[in-house]
Amino acid sequence: MFFDWISGIFSNDMAIDLGTANTLVYVRGRGIILSEPSVVAVKTDLKRGPRVVAVGTDAKKMLGRTPDNIKAIRPMKDGVIADFEVTEVMLKHFIFKIHQRRYLVKPRIVICIPSGITQVEMRAVRDAAKSAGAREVYLVEEPMAAAIGAHLPVTEPTSSMIVDIGGGTTEVAVISMSDIVYSKSLRVAGDKIDNAVIRYMKQKHSLLIGERTAEMIKMVIGSACVTDEETTIEVKGRDLIGGIPRVVVLRSGEVAEAISEPVKAIVETIKTALEQTPPELAGDILDKGITITGGGSLLGNLDTVIRKETGVPVNMAADPLSTVVIGSGIIFEQFDRLRDVLVRC
Repeated sequence: MFFDWISGIFSNDMAIDLGTANTLVYVRGRGIILSEPSVVAVKTDLKRGPRVVAVGTDAKKMLGRTPDNIKAIRPMKDGVIADFEVTEVMLKHFIFKIHQRRYLVKPRIVICIPSGITQVEMRAVRDAAKSAGAREVYLVEEPMAAAIGAHLPVTEPTSSMIVDIGGGTTEVAVISMSDIVYSKSLRVAGDKIDNAVIRYMKQKHSLLIGERTAEMIKMVIGSACVTDEETTIEVKGRDLIGGIPRVVVLRSGEVAEAISEPVKAIVETIKTALEQTPPELAGDILDKGITITGGGSLLGNLDTVIRKETGVPVNMAADPLSTVVIGSGIIFEQFDRLRDVLVRC
């Protein structure tokens, strides 16, 4: 008891957006102080066994560029833990880094989870945080955290619709009076869009590219639809026929064609959510519009496509990449008012 009390004094409450692509950490009273890729580099040593050589930004630089005995691992897949031990190592590293190398710390932590998560997956998240040194662990569903971070009136008797497009999942939810009226977690998001670009380059250009190159293409010339003003980019990769490096000039229209399937899946999920929303709440959404957030929402012309397909206004959150973790942090800042939004398990 004394150890828990003394460790609590020197610990800072923190909110963690444990994302498939990136992990962000918000510390109570200080704001966002860490944003790093959810990647861990592990070296296999026959004598000493596996050991971690890099975490976060340093590990991401190694993706696709490591020797056979080093693997850059993304322990989160589709928004949930795919590798428990590596996730625990990653969390410990971030907590240790935030507390400036102090060992006697046991913070309270709010962690975001996808709305479609199972009880087993939920327990894995909680256990990983506990093993990493958390004193208490609270869970909040990602769309709820995103809505709070976007400053939507989640506690009021009016509905708000949030679409959070991350790396592993797209979370669509209708929220009213501190509760989620309807939600759908779709395991199609940024990673699936990147994979679609990789497949397209193989099939249409016989060029093999990596994840980082696909992500770069998406960010620079990616578009959810074909536009009149086309842009191009030079893409470097390995020729699948000759086996030598080659450069291809890729058009934005080709990228729109390549990613049409995942974009269509996201839009259809939003349309289904609108169809399932009670009439009175649907009226509120029509008045206030759909709020989109997450890294995937930055895809060019995505808001235009959603607006065209649904007939509902679309608003971009002020800080799409950080909305979820900001909302989770606000829960700690206003704990008494927002405690009802936490997942009961």
